[in-house]
Amino acid sequence: MNNPISKMAARLLAGALIVVACSGCGTVGPQPWEKDLMAQKKMQVDAYALEFAAIDHIYFSKEASSGGRGFAGGGCGCN
Repeated sequence: MNNPISKMAARLLAGALIVVACSGCGTVGPQPWEKDLMAQKKMQVDAYALEFAAIDHIYFSKEASSGGRGFAGGGCGCN
C-alpha cells in the first residue's frame, strides 16, 4: 500500500470531498425576494405576543407548573 499513485488519489478524493461538503452551505437562508414574505406579521414566531402570553399563563396555571419561564406557578391561576 505504499504506492504513490494510490496516496495521491486518496488525497485528491479527500480534497474533493472537502470542497463538496463546504459548497453545500452556499445557499442556506432566504433569498432577497423571499424576505418580504418572512417579514409579515403572520410569519413571525410570536406575532401576537399578548395572546401567546395569556395562553401560556393559562396552560401553566392549569398544569400547576412553570416551564422555566421565571415565575412561580400555582394551580389556582391567580399568579
